Amino acid sequence: MVHFYPLYIDPGTGSALFSILIGAAATIYFLGRALIIKLKVILSGGKAADTAFLDHPFVIYSEGKQYWNVFKPVLDEFENRGVGILYLTSSQDDPVFDSSQEFVKAEFIGEGNRAFARLNMLRAGICLMTTPGLDVYQLKRSKMVKHYSHILHAASDATLYRLFGIDYFDSILLTGDYQAADIRALEKQRNISEKRLLTVGCTYLDVYAEKIKNLPAEENHPFTVLVSPSWGASALLTRYGEKLLDPLAASGWRIIIRPHPQSKKSEAAMLGYLQTRYKDSGNVVWDYERENIYSLTKADIMISDFSGIIFDYMFLRDKPVLYVSQNLDLRPYDADDIDHELWQFKTVREAGLELKEDDFTRITEIIKNAGDSESLAAARRKARETAWQYPGEAGKRIFDFMTEIVNNA
Repeated sequence: MVHFYPLYIDPGTGSALFSILIGAAATIYFLGRALIIKLKVILSGGKAADTAFLDHPFVIYSEGKQYWNVFKPVLDEFENRGVGILYLTSSQDDPVFDSSQEFVKAEFIGEGNRAFARLNMLRAGICLMTTPGLDVYQLKRSKMVKHYSHILHAASDATLYRLFGIDYFDSILLTGDYQAADIRALEKQRNISEKRLLTVGCTYLDVYAEKIKNLPAEENHPFTVLVSPSWGASALLTRYGEKLLDPLAASGWRIIIRPHPQSKKSEAAMLGYLQTRYKDSGNVVWDYERENIYSLTKADIMISDFSGIIFDYMFLRDKPVLYVSQNLDLRPYDADDIDHELWQFKTVREAGLELKEDDFTRITEIIKNAGDSESLAAARRKARETAWQYPGEAGKRIFDFMTEIVNNA
């Protein structure tokens, strides 16, 4: 009897095979495109012109609907200027499909390898994305894309990406000038080409700042504590969990817990345990909304760790923050190659109030006494001026940059 055994391919081998297949498919594709272009040149009398990217001069790729507010001001600017742009998304329910824009062409390209297959054979003048890791993992540079640009989607340090996350882009769009120095240091240290660095501001903060103006005041507002951490082994919920949440739940205040979006994917068991523990606590609310602005506007004080949402709260609400200092393991991040303290760690220490584990049992007393001060308010203003430059102008500045790149290609 002949026995058949199931074939097992480990994830690393599978990723390598996928890259080989994509490379082969891309080679065949580009050879075919090159032949067509060559024939067109011959038939046109030998007048060669570099028109390879003209199908889509401007392209944006979004990993999902959570990045809608990052790209919306850019799309609005293209729409207002009457210039066409292709918006590729990995969310079938991306808000772009609900917008009625004449000059924005939206296309769902799937997730994971399916999306990478589409992107790896893209033909464009410029491709703008928040996705890191270009030419590091499955996301490869297409030979038919003239320029890859990465837009920072947090007003915090640019080096808190996984290793080599932004090394191979042609340009990085910054929220503040301060982010440039560390990028230049990594380029020199790694002996890689200098990217174009341009400070444009922060698109999603521009969106939220406008939305806040139109949000109605909450009637009968209860005192509210927002717990909004990052994710991973060093993050607040993972490390402390009920040690922090039990005394908060017992306070009688409204406690809004907003886990990091990645926690739902990577830490589902931990979240499930905590939600079950507090299911009968009427004052504990879990927030999984795509936008954080609604929780931010309800909160009288925030408790966080090293999450970038600290700056959203400081900049948009101008209220005090309690932070739990963590010994974040920087080894998986670009920041590990930086020889000084990160800007955001220094800034949180100056503009926030540290909360230690020993303080958890008397958390209500600490929060009641966590009054604001002029020194904290001044530190918040300084941080905002440093990390969120050109408020309200990001969409326009990015449009101008993208058109400049294409026009000069």
